[in-house]
Amino acid sequence: MKKLLGTLLAAFILAGCGYKPTISYTKKVFTDDIYAKVIVSRVDPQNSVLVQDALNEAVISRFGAKLTEEESARSKITVRFKSINFKVLEYDDDGYATYYQAVVNLNVDYETPTQSDRFNVSGSYEFPVEASSVITDAKRYEALKNGSLKALDAFISKAALKGISHDDPEHNQK
Repeated sequence: MKKLLGTLLAAFILAGCGYKPTISYTKKVFTDDIYAKVIVSRVDPQNSVLVQDALNEAVISRFGAKLTEEESARSKITVRFKSINFKVLEYDDDGYATYYQAVVNLNVDYETPTQSDRFNVSGSYEFPVEASSVITDAKRYEALKNGSLKALDAFISKAALKGISHDDPEHNQK
C-alpha cells in the first residue's frame, strides 16, 4: 500500500510540475521509423561494430522507434566513430592503475522530414581493472559500448532540445 501511495504521489508531483520525458520531445523531431548507420572506420572496424550496437539500442530504447531500411525510413541517423581515449583515474599503493575512464567521441548527423543537423558528442565510462592494471579486450568493449551509449544520450538530449523548440514559439524567434 505504501508503494502504491508513493508511486501515485511521485506521478502527481511530476505531472504537476510539467515534467515530460525526453522521448516526448524527440518524437517531435524524429519519425517512428529510423534508419541508423555507423560509418565503419578503416583504422578500427571493431569499434564501429560496437558503436552500431549501441546506436541500435538507443534508437529502440531511447527514441521508442523501430529500425528500418534506408529506403523506407523518413528519419536517418549516421554516426562516425572519431576516437576513444583511456585515462587513469586511480592508482593502488604499488603504483598500478586500478581505475580508468574511457571517453568516446562520436560525430552524429541526422536528417528528418523537417530538419537536419550535425553534432559532435562524447560520453565517458569509468571502470576498474584487475591488479595487473591491464585493460582486457572485454573491459575495452564494455567501456566502448557504454561510453557510446552515453555519447548517444548527449545527442538525444540535443535532439530533444529541437523538439522543445517546437513547443515554445518564443524559442523559435531567437
